[in-house]
Amino acid sequence: MAIYLFYSANYSKFVVLSSKSKCLSNRLPYMQNIHPIFDSVLQRNDKEALLKQHAMVVWMVGLSGSGKSTLAKAVEKELYNQGFLTQLLDGDNLRTGINNNLGFSEADRLENIRRAAEVAKLFCNAGLITICSFISPTEEIRTIAKDIIGAQDFTEVYVNAPFEVCEQRDVKGLYKKARNGEIKNFTGLDAPFEAPQNPAIEIRTHELPMEDCVKQLVDYIVLSTKY
Repeated sequence: MAIYLFYSANYSKFVVLSSKSKCLSNRLPYMQNIHPIFDSVLQRNDKEALLKQHAMVVWMVGLSGSGKSTLAKAVEKELYNQGFLTQLLDGDNLRTGINNNLGFSEADRLENIRRAAEVAKLFCNAGLITICSFISPTEEIRTIAKDIIGAQDFTEVYVNAPFEVCEQRDVKGLYKKARNGEIKNFTGLDAPFEAPQNPAIEIRTHELPMEDCVKQLVDYIVLSTKY
């Protein structure tokens, strides 16, 4: 069983989480030798006042090929044009850097999301609108991200396109490789994808033009982040 250690969203305590997303204990003894300075540095409110925006994490969920990255890039550009400061965290980008030692086993997928959520929380606490694009295939994985970031800052966006549509698009050629057995544990094929049950917003990229999808999400973010 994998164990994950992180600070709670308000930095008040350490949280120990198992791969089953259950708190196991209070602070581990050796962590008592760590003395964070979270409460003595410039706070999130200071950064938000400077930027004239409320920070948030927009966590985009969906199958490979559903349009997450395309949508995220377009949304970031539109928010920039409107004067908002953002940071886009894309799953493939992070796997070339901070997550370049992770594969696609269940444990590595959990760790991939744990690290991504910790990075997203840092940007959020710096006052930025943080747009995250990760497959995030299971409720357990999404719960880990939400617990790290904090429910009040976590906005789940389901970028919904059916598996057959994503396979037909196959923009990265991954579905063909998975069908040929070149990729194992491929989400939606031989690894599970659990559709979010209660996302803050659902965007059906196979039914709407991309510009309409972008407007739908931008309008939601602008309303939420208005200072």
